[in-house]
Amino acid sequence: MTTAPSTAPSTAPSTAPTTAPGAARKRPAPARIALHICLIAVLLVMLYPLAWLAATSFKPADEVIASLRLLPSHFAWGNYSTALDGVNEVGVGRLLWNSLLIACGAVLGNVISCSLAAYAFARLRFRMRGPLFAFMIATIMLPHHAILIPQYIIFNQLGMVNTYWPMILPKFLATDAFFVFLIVQFMRGLPRELEEAARIDGCGPFRSFFSVILPLTRPALITTAIFTFIWTWNDFFTQLIYLFEPEKFTLTLALRSFVDASSQSAFGPMFAMSVFALLPIVLFFLAFQRFLVEGMAGSGLKG
Repeated sequence: MTTAPSTAPSTAPSTAPTTAPGAARKRPAPARIALHICLIAVLLVMLYPLAWLAATSFKPADEVIASLRLLPSHFAWGNYSTALDGVNEVGVGRLLWNSLLIACGAVLGNVISCSLAAYAFARLRFRMRGPLFAFMIATIMLPHHAILIPQYIIFNQLGMVNTYWPMILPKFLATDAFFVFLIVQFMRGLPRELEEAARIDGCGPFRSFFSVILPLTRPALITTAIFTFIWTWNDFFTQLIYLFEPEKFTLTLALRSFVDASSQSAFGPMFAMSVFALLPIVLFFLAFQRFLVEGMAGSGLKG
């Protein structure tokens, strides 16, 4: 009696080539490479004015207009020393302090007043709420030049011309309807159960606002602060109307006065002072950029 030899299953490793699941996806496609090249090219085009501004601040006066090269033939360090001296015997430190005082006052006023007005429109119930909110939104379409003369007459009668109050005081009265609307839309996305729970615990409207709603509205408030700071810092027209004395000038007004201070325009020192005027905006944006991105992402997840 014979038995057929049994054949055990082969356990030899397969020689077929295997590839990782995501290996093909990690290889950059030609379309993606072309997209990255285009984005880098657009980035360079957008950053070129800033690079030209920084490079021109080191150029001598005869190279600013005559030469098209980005880098100067030799660095004129005297441009920055002249810019530090300021204009009309007012140093750049005093000009920077004046600009920071107006910008920070405007930021504080907008954050406080716009958040309070937005809370009233978004969470409280009162008569004429709808028409008042519609009237506030309609003021966005009103040009600033249409109300400039009445505002100037009012501030002149109050003795506030040639002071910083015309640039700061309106911010504490929630006159920027855009920011009120921005915060209203953010507050409407917050769940009302939080306020109801706070009301059960004995919190009134003010306690609910400061303890519950205001901390959750931080992304919208930071967005308001960023744009208010940038817009107020770059506001040349309003400061030109209300400020007369050189000791109260801001950096934006000093740039105009710097050109008119002599018979010929000193472009090198003017661009050096422009760098001083640009640095606080860049630093302020970089400091709060993370919160701004969080606010944009968080507002999209509300519901």
